[in-house]
Amino acid sequence: MLTLYNTLTRKKEEFRPLKDGVVAMYSCGPTVYNYAHIGNMRTYIFMDLLRRALKYEGFKLKGVLNVTDVGHLLSDADEGEDKMEVAARERRKSPYEIAEEVAGVFFDDLARLNIGKPEIIAKATNHIKEMIDYVSGLCDKGYAYEISDGIYFDISKFAGYGKLSGIKLDEQLEGARVEVNPEKRNPADFALWKKAAPEHIMQWDSPWGRGYPGWHIECSAMSKKYLGKKFDIHTGGIDHIPIHHENEIAQSEALEGAPTVNFWMHGEFMMFDGGKMSKSLGNVYTVSDLEKMGYPPMAFRFFCLNAHYRKRLNFTFDGLAAAATAYDRLLASLYKHKTSAAKTAPEVLTKYRKEFQDAICDDLNIPLALGTLFTMLKEDKSADIYALALDLDRVFGLYLSAAAPPKDDEPVKIPAEITALAEERLLAKKSKDFIRADALRKQIAEKGYSVIDLPEGYKIIEN
Repeated sequence: MLTLYNTLTRKKEEFRPLKDGVVAMYSCGPTVYNYAHIGNMRTYIFMDLLRRALKYEGFKLKGVLNVTDVGHLLSDADEGEDKMEVAARERRKSPYEIAEEVAGVFFDDLARLNIGKPEIIAKATNHIKEMIDYVSGLCDKGYAYEISDGIYFDISKFAGYGKLSGIKLDEQLEGARVEVNPEKRNPADFALWKKAAPEHIMQWDSPWGRGYPGWHIECSAMSKKYLGKKFDIHTGGIDHIPIHHENEIAQSEALEGAPTVNFWMHGEFMMFDGGKMSKSLGNVYTVSDLEKMGYPPMAFRFFCLNAHYRKRLNFTFDGLAAAATAYDRLLASLYKHKTSAAKTAPEVLTKYRKEFQDAICDDLNIPLALGTLFTMLKEDKSADIYALALDLDRVFGLYLSAAAPPKDDEPVKIPAEITALAEERLLAKKSKDFIRADALRKQIAEKGYSVIDLPEGYKIIEN
């Protein structure tokens, strides 16, 4: 029995699709004003693992991933400018050029991380008509109203507002957020359609004049178009819960008069050295950044798989280096099984397969499933074990077929953090700040490495 955690009910529930054998699933995709970082990518790895597990359990998938190329304002609370317009002005390109470039890199990153693309990729700018129709429907039902800068959803008209996040409607109505628009009926009312200034590049004709859609309306309109009035699963990052997904539920259920999603599922945050990962702190990295530092994409995917999708994952370069080493050892161990002519008893293989399925069917417990894999590899070497590992890899997505001999003769990959400390130590020595240089040497040693001084610089070795 497959059980999944439903954010809406705050508990694990047995999963049964609305249509036998077919899962309809919508996943919130990127806003393509800037490149996705590794914290974003953890969410898409979660999406991929869910899709793979569903397929492994025999379901067919009809998945939708949106690409937000218009409508996402600087504040998730629908304040400020459109992110695409701001990026266009800063980079002196059109929003369409930026969207195409950033989306291209995003899908390249998915491929590098072995994240399968959902069956339908839906760009917001290709669905303006559906969004206008959706907003018109909400207006007709009395849930929306027009003011000078756009059309807004009246949250006081929807009694269920806050049921996903636990936000209390009374607090929202009293002004829990700062009210920036005095024309709004309630501070938390959100934009369905924004009226555009003449200089705004991305705008379309509508019953309310030239303008562009709000961020939240695109997901409701596109999920309905491709998946119908009700579908099985909606995924996204945990940061989407209090605003974006709460607003999606309000507008969708207001229009349809009934729940539109059975399971809401969310991936937790990725931290950086125990703190927040953000551009303002300068600790945001892309998949390409990691590759330039010598960390292959599969090392990052393996790193992510070692934590449950509903648990916060603390990213450190030491942790990533350890994951890269463990991944190489995993492939080396698999290679020994691959090249063995021995057999394994069928009941042993059945036991491991059942343990694996029990793990993934318990709300995608991938760390436990990995534990099963590692225990299995301790069995006597056998090509049967290798074949079963490849079958399990249909969920892991770790390219286990790349099993290769140990890399003992290859140089140790030095984490970027250690290299940076060594460079700082070299500068301190050149400046004759020997106290600082010695302190840095001790810091490097505490992290498991040593710096050997050479005439031309230094060499780093692992202790």
